[in-house]
Amino acid sequence: MTPLLKILPRRRRFLIVIPVLALLVWALLPPARLNSPSTLLYAIKGSPGKSSDKILRYVDPLIGTVNGGHVFPGATLPYGMAKAVADVDNRGEAAAGFVSDESKIQGFSHLHDSGTGGSPSMGNFPLFVHPGCPEDDFAQCKYTYIGRAVKRIEGSATARPGYFAIGMDNSVYAEMTAAEHTTLYRFSFSKKAEVESHEAMVPTNPLILLDLIDLGNTRTGGDVEVNPQTGRITGNGSFTPSFGTGAYTAHFCADFSGAEIRKTGTFLHTNVTDEVQALGNLGSNFYIPSGSAGAWIHFNRPSKSRIMARVGLSFISVAQACHNAEAEIPDFGFEDVVRAGEKAWKEKLSVITPDYAGMSNEFLTTFWSGLYRALISPQDYTRENPLWKSDEPYYDSFYCIWDSFRAQHPLLTIIDPAVQTKMVRSLIDTYKHEGKLPDCRMSFSKGYTQGGSNADVVLADAFVKNLTDGIDWALGYEAVVSDAEVEPRDWSTSGRGSLESWHNLGYVPYDDIDRNGTGPMSRAISRTVEYAYDDFVIALMARELGHKDDETKYLQRSGNWKNLFNPEQEDKYRDETGELHKSEFKGFMQPRFRNGTWRYQNVRLCSPIYQQHSCYFDTQYETYEGSPWLYTFYVPQDMASLIKALGGRDTFNERLDFFHSSGINYMGNEPNFLSTFQFHYGGRPGRSNYWVHEYVPGQFNASINGIPGNDDCAMGAFTAFAFMGFYPVAGQDVYLLTAPMFRQVSLQTPSGRPAILRNTAGFDAPRYRNIYIQSAKLNGNPYTRNWITHDFFVNGGTLEFVLGSTESDWGTRDEDLPPSLSTGLQK
Repeated sequence: MTPLLKILPRRRRFLIVIPVLALLVWALLPPARLNSPSTLLYAIKGSPGKSSDKILRYVDPLIGTVNGGHVFPGATLPYGMAKAVADVDNRGEAAAGFVSDESKIQGFSHLHDSGTGGSPSMGNFPLFVHPGCPEDDFAQCKYTYIGRAVKRIEGSATARPGYFAIGMDNSVYAEMTAAEHTTLYRFSFSKKAEVESHEAMVPTNPLILLDLIDLGNTRTGGDVEVNPQTGRITGNGSFTPSFGTGAYTAHFCADFSGAEIRKTGTFLHTNVTDEVQALGNLGSNFYIPSGSAGAWIHFNRPSKSRIMARVGLSFISVAQACHNAEAEIPDFGFEDVVRAGEKAWKEKLSVITPDYAGMSNEFLTTFWSGLYRALISPQDYTRENPLWKSDEPYYDSFYCIWDSFRAQHPLLTIIDPAVQTKMVRSLIDTYKHEGKLPDCRMSFSKGYTQGGSNADVVLADAFVKNLTDGIDWALGYEAVVSDAEVEPRDWSTSGRGSLESWHNLGYVPYDDIDRNGTGPMSRAISRTVEYAYDDFVIALMARELGHKDDETKYLQRSGNWKNLFNPEQEDKYRDETGELHKSEFKGFMQPRFRNGTWRYQNVRLCSPIYQQHSCYFDTQYETYEGSPWLYTFYVPQDMASLIKALGGRDTFNERLDFFHSSGINYMGNEPNFLSTFQFHYGGRPGRSNYWVHEYVPGQFNASINGIPGNDDCAMGAFTAFAFMGFYPVAGQDVYLLTAPMFRQVSLQTPSGRPAILRNTAGFDAPRYRNIYIQSAKLNGNPYTRNWITHDFFVNGGTLEFVLGSTESDWGTRDEDLPPSLSTGLQK
């Protein structure tokens, strides 16, 4: 070959030598270390996960799959119910099934949540694939979720919209895709007669099992049956939600194609049989205990080295699960389902058109991946609701509204108003049938209420932005008033607690005595400021609906934050070594007794600086997942009054800068998002620009750990807003303007005329030295306000910016600041 190489140009020599060397390396590898026949081609061609599409190629679903991001990276449609991915044995991180680490694969399941905190969620009915069993004996395969776990092939995980794949150390290569209620898998096997699996050589006669378990091992009861002739496995189980109360039942219908069936049977823990084909009520009325239990199929060696598995899902019945599978994926056409998924994602994402000039691949990946994550949940379970009959849409996995109301839902109102309208209708229908709006809801169950009744803000945000299609706003208003006035018996899962004190004292006292309901008697600060804002947005609805007395009442209550503001409280604390730390800032939210006297809470408690992990749902303290430093800033209804209470604009801006620069702020929690942009209220919008560029890409980027906390589908929304150059004040018709990180970004609007934000001068990406707005024009006319209304995103227009390297006087005058209650809420 050497003489031939010498006569070829150098580049062609390289193109020949590399594949040849790769083939030699492949030939020398032990067969058991190969995960798929296509792995070698992938090594030569590069990643198979990249789409050629100008949008989808920049979506990396693996961002946020380590360090608490809990992102679901598998195959799904926008808001899809079916979600297929590999589940791993890292229980502390596997809330969404998969983690980008070295944990072992326990199976491939079909229902998941994305970006959640708390315990692992769903992951029901996983399949697991053995390439064969020792001595070709089905009884010698591993069946329990612990025993069967297998290592992954390092670097083999591939994820893109509508598709996920990974290689396993047992020579099986797993690919998956999804329709609305159905998952589809393509398992590829070695062409060799024997491979290594679980440290034993096994003949390539695959065994596929289906386990009734879920990620949290919460199943009770259930049924499973395998048909020996067709191989169809059907069944169900009841499970508990990961952050709430109650239970739900899920059903499945699994079919297989690609190999002849040798034997079928069932298993219970390590007990395996081919004599019993059904367990539970479908069998001998046997109650299936918790843990691994299910059915299995032992196949002959597949003629094309592949077996397809289709799993239909339903929360209604097995029959509906089978119907969903047969209707959505009738012919096991894997590539067709992948293409349909890609098309669905492209249609959703393409409502935004950014100019790529000057943008790095990393920034494009950060933006598009964030936008993608914002559309994973809530999930469309319409026609799958077993709790009540209704013609209204039903969405689930509002997990949790405390997280999503701040950024995700306002984003959907702009880029997908039809779906956001359906979500609002679903929330109102939930109130109609369950008596309260949810603050958190997953798996048809009531999730825990973390602060205020924040579905009120979701409804108010939709109302003030004129979402109307099919929404019963009279019923919607009834729902939010119920939150404000009627305390439920259990306010840990819906509504508000301490309402008697709230109505009579104007705050939630530290020592409240609540005789009307039960819930965690803590979080008095965070509940007070959130109740105040919830009442404010109810007042906005009351104003437009003509309820003048209600408007007056709720506007008055919206000022109750003042009742927990202690103007004398200093910022000082002793660390674990006893050293005293303090700043010059004074005046913070503090707990208060019923008699009006103050109780002390360290103002940095529950921040990264001091006992950060002390303020979760079971906290004994008065703030939830944040410090008094943070919650002192949460007065979006009247920032002008807050700024005055904190000593005026200069002191406020210095204080807000200190919050961001001192380590007290934690961007891994959604309440911290708005504080990034609150310099607008202090007349320094340029400082908001500065901190946006500190956090992107400092904490929001394209790395695997490219988000600072669990995603909640809200981290992605924050990222999208940061790139596009505006951020919502949820519940109000207000968007705070920053310089777009693109030269131009265009958004589709209901009117057909695009909303365009354009940097006309000074744009210098990727250096980003010119990040400060010097001047702006709206539709050709000078525009000095540092905020804009939703009309821009409904009727379209062009907003143009001139950028510079230093802050300017743009957006700094009193008349240019966002509205506040004390300044008249003018527009």
